[in-house]
Amino acid sequence: MQETSDRLRALVDAGIALTSELSLDSVLQKLVDAAAELTGARYAALGVIDPSGTRLERFVTHGVTDEQHHAIGELPRGRGILGVLIHEAKPLRLERIADDPRAVGFPDGHPVMESFLGVPLLLREIAYGNLYLTEKEAGPFTEEDEELVQLLASQAAVAIENARLYESATRWSRQLESLDAVAAALVTETNLAELLRLIARTLRELIDARLVTVSLPTPDGGMVIVAADGPDAEQTLAAPIIGRRSKTRAVLDRKRSERVDSILGDPEADHDAARGFGITSGIWVPLLVRGDRAIGVIACHDRLGPDPRFDDDHLRLVEALATRAAAAVELSERTQRDTLRRVVAGQELERRRLARELHDETGQALTSILLGLKALEDAGDASGREQAAAELRGLVVATLQDVRRLAVELRPKALDDFGLLAAVERLADVFGEQMAVETDVEAQLGPERLPPEVETALYRIVQEALTNVMKHARASHVSILLMRKERSAVAVVEDNGVGFAADGDEDGGGLGLIGMRERVALLDGRLEVESSPRGTTIVAEVPLP
Repeated sequence: MQETSDRLRALVDAGIALTSELSLDSVLQKLVDAAAELTGARYAALGVIDPSGTRLERFVTHGVTDEQHHAIGELPRGRGILGVLIHEAKPLRLERIADDPRAVGFPDGHPVMESFLGVPLLLREIAYGNLYLTEKEAGPFTEEDEELVQLLASQAAVAIENARLYESATRWSRQLESLDAVAAALVTETNLAELLRLIARTLRELIDARLVTVSLPTPDGGMVIVAADGPDAEQTLAAPIIGRRSKTRAVLDRKRSERVDSILGDPEADHDAARGFGITSGIWVPLLVRGDRAIGVIACHDRLGPDPRFDDDHLRLVEALATRAAAAVELSERTQRDTLRRVVAGQELERRRLARELHDETGQALTSILLGLKALEDAGDASGREQAAAELRGLVVATLQDVRRLAVELRPKALDDFGLLAAVERLADVFGEQMAVETDVEAQLGPERLPPEVETALYRIVQEALTNVMKHARASHVSILLMRKERSAVAVVEDNGVGFAADGDEDGGGLGLIGMRERVALLDGRLEVESSPRGTTIVAEVPLP
């Protein structure tokens, strides 16, 4: 009687411990420990049935050492006596396991087990798993043992459902936070490669995948992996090209998500690559924009843990992230098109200006040279010919200077050969000579050259600023400062002219500022302009890669 009372008290304590635990793994371990203690079993195990209801997705043990686990090898999947409980979902008590014709024996290294008690974990007629107890110290398992374990199993089923609900709620909360983080990155991150890496990393963490890749189509009909996350990411990105005949390309063409439990059984999959990486399962989701245009594919491979397969919940989550990835890729494409359009428009504007100068200045100068040749031919005496030749020589020199100036404006040779400082110094010398304006250049750039795109942008901004001074400012002094900071390069052009208002251009629209701002914006830089009747200061700062 006292023993029964003690066992009931232990059962109540075990139920309280189970229902107070929210971690599913902890619930399962406490359950098998409590069942072994209540029945005096040497070994206990709990198999959790997967959503299909046909096999075990988890197997927790009590009494089996790490060495024995290692010797046994792969955990059971629900065959033999264990399979009987899965399919019949009712208690099973045996004095000797080997006597039951449904037994299939034990693998090498498995401890000896004879007596057996198995009880399903049922809640609202749904089987969550089964409790397995073997090797009771005081003889075979009794009917009282079976009743106690059934009571424990009922409490355990509630605890498992609560733990699953808690883990599900926690998982959804984490997923929503991750989706919010990706959505925020879509607004703030302009680097497409970084954004796709963030999506791959976030997705891999959310579904516990071994490898996640993002692939975009190539002009030749293949695919290229542009982002990857996981232990095999570096190896994947080292050979990013995917052929035209591939699962990834097929999903892109069909514009439909697919989930594959066995890659080696899929005729479209790259079996050699699967064997090389050791992957067995996968999810492929197309990146769709406006509902029907596929612009890329997200692929996920192998869940971490005993079962590498994905389920429908994982597929829906990947599709949610794919929607955001598609928006990022489309936004990047649109930005690139707009940028190219602005660059082409700027180039056409520059061509029109150069064409006008060639027509109005160089063309007129060449016409004057032709007229000078006519005057030279018609000169009747030596002094007349000398005067005509002198005038003709002056026209040639002036025309040659104009042609050189236009060549410098198109692309100064010094910028390519010697860098930003040499090109700006040459530009300042020419400007000072032409305009009779005192021009100073100061540089703090360090020994290394700036990246070519940064040098070109800062040179063009200085060039445009000097052109503005020449046309509008009526200045007597201009200073130019070039400086390298820790993460950026800066150009400052300052004059003592009359500023914007003196020419009736309050907004500075006639000073070429729109072109400057667009050039700086292409490199994610900033442009600041200050103007007053005492002069104008232009500051351009461009980040260094």
